[in-house]
Amino acid sequence: MEEHCRPSVGSNGLERYTEHQLGEIHLATLYISDDNGRLRHVREPGELRAPARFAMVRTPAGNRWRFRHDLPAIVVEELDTLCRAEPVTVAFEREPTIAPKLRATLAAHAPVTDEYRGPAYWVPATGTMPTPEAVLIDRSNAAVLEPHFPWRARLLRSVRDPGPIAAIVVAGTAVAVCSCSRLSHLAAEAGLDTHESARGRGFATAAVLCWAAAVRARGLLPMYSTAWDNLASRGVARRLEMVQYGEDWSIT
Repeated sequence: MEEHCRPSVGSNGLERYTEHQLGEIHLATLYISDDNGRLRHVREPGELRAPARFAMVRTPAGNRWRFRHDLPAIVVEELDTLCRAEPVTVAFEREPTIAPKLRATLAAHAPVTDEYRGPAYWVPATGTMPTPEAVLIDRSNAAVLEPHFPWRARLLRSVRDPGPIAAIVVAGTAVAVCSCSRLSHLAAEAGLDTHESARGRGFATAAVLCWAAAVRARGLLPMYSTAWDNLASRGVARRLEMVQYGEDWSIT
């Protein structure tokens, strides 16, 4: 039986986190680190090896960073020195001042294959009512995912607790889905997909709204990140009045 989303009321005290804490929670939700604070795995089913050799969250309260566990000590020392020199700022769209030197240091160790930068938000509570098409998905109604999002249906069947999954269902088929791309004991990071036939109709916003309410009902902080050039995704953040606490930056 489909469970329709209920509006969030109150905040469960989640606004108590400081910007400093949000940076730490962000890194701990995206990655599993070892006792030395070095990146080991991404926090998702299967605990795949962390692809990023470097990850930083820049917040107004300071910068937090991690390095992958297999980087040589001399490289880590150079990178750490650079990171300590990065000024604290709120102008997050501007490239970090250390970026050219940091890339060069990593490139001297191994080719840089990918880089990501974008705003990081948390989703506040809202009294807005989700659309009637917004439902929570579990194994009993996972069939609605099969036409457009079969991999999410497989995940639901194979993972004991993938976290809340919300979908916008039209004519018996999910056309937009928001689920937990990463899940920790403190927070969940949104993973959002909208089928191309359903874009531009507000479905993505409604799916995130439903998902965030379910995450908050678990006592977890709903988090949302996207790339600077993803204007559609940033539009979702704007419409839901998400609170930006910093920038997510990683290099592979």
